[in-house]
Amino acid sequence: MAEHFHVNTPLLECMRMSKRLGIPVYLKMENSQPSGSFKIRGIGHLCQQLARQSKGVVCASGGNAGVAAAYAARKMGVPSTIVIPSSSPQLVVQRLQDEGATVKIAGKVWDDANAEALRLAETEGLTYVPPFDHPLLWQGHSSVITEVAASLGPGVKPGAVLVAVGGGGLLCGIIQGLKNVGWMDVPVVAMETVGADCFNAALKAGKLVTLDDITSEAKCLGAKTACKQAFEYSQSNELNIISELVTDQQALQAVQTFLDEERVLVEMACGAALAAVYSGLIGRLQDEGRLPTLSGPLVVIVCGGGSINLEELSSLKHKLHV
Repeated sequence: MAEHFHVNTPLLECMRMSKRLGIPVYLKMENSQPSGSFKIRGIGHLCQQLARQSKGVVCASGGNAGVAAAYAARKMGVPSTIVIPSSSPQLVVQRLQDEGATVKIAGKVWDDANAEALRLAETEGLTYVPPFDHPLLWQGHSSVITEVAASLGPGVKPGAVLVAVGGGGLLCGIIQGLKNVGWMDVPVVAMETVGADCFNAALKAGKLVTLDDITSEAKCLGAKTACKQAFEYSQSNELNIISELVTDQQALQAVQTFLDEERVLVEMACGAALAAVYSGLIGRLQDEGRLPTLSGPLVVIVCGGGSINLEELSSLKHKLHV
């Protein structure tokens, strides 16, 4: 069996973004993973560690984690059951079925689907695959930074890393990766949309909080509570994590601009990170002194995402009046 299920993705210099910001911008193209997003790094690693002899895996996911779990299970020759909330688009259901998964729909938001996945793990003896809150996931995700370091070459260090946050799994992996390569001083700009902002809400409250509901259309950012490790990292004096929000409209606008300029379609969750560049937020953070003048390139994690196509894009534009 393959050593791991993810691929080493391209790190591409982005001239249009570089011109916008006046500094080099590099895109880490996680959309080119076999499962369509970065999730396969952590979930592939976790499945290889925990599910080799399994009767099957079960995962609750509004999309990308589920596809990654189904992909890893198919490669390992074990059955997968993916529980998704009713808010998930039909194209996600199709994608999961294409990977050979049994799809169950439970509840309105991820937390409901997760309760059902935990019940199935218990009653049917399946291996539970958490979508973002597990050290093995973070260890797997940390490989994204190891690759960035190898691509940039010796002596080149990013000025900052820009990333979208849902439950905080990728953020934890990024921090772990920065530690591994000795880049603890590199600031991380962590982006969410208004209405799917559990991490930002925790930072404002000074403790983990649970959102009443997910009102953002960026459903793949839709965890009601961030993982404890992500919050603990945000409180560390050794790290510089800057948490910011954009509106759904800004995230969707970023998806469209990215499609026009880079000819790549990503979902709104990823648009939250891209919007930091397109909406002028990075420049504003520097003007406010919250982000230092970047001495190295800005590395944008293009986390990807499979729950978007032209029909979905058109429906979101209609819904959000963009």
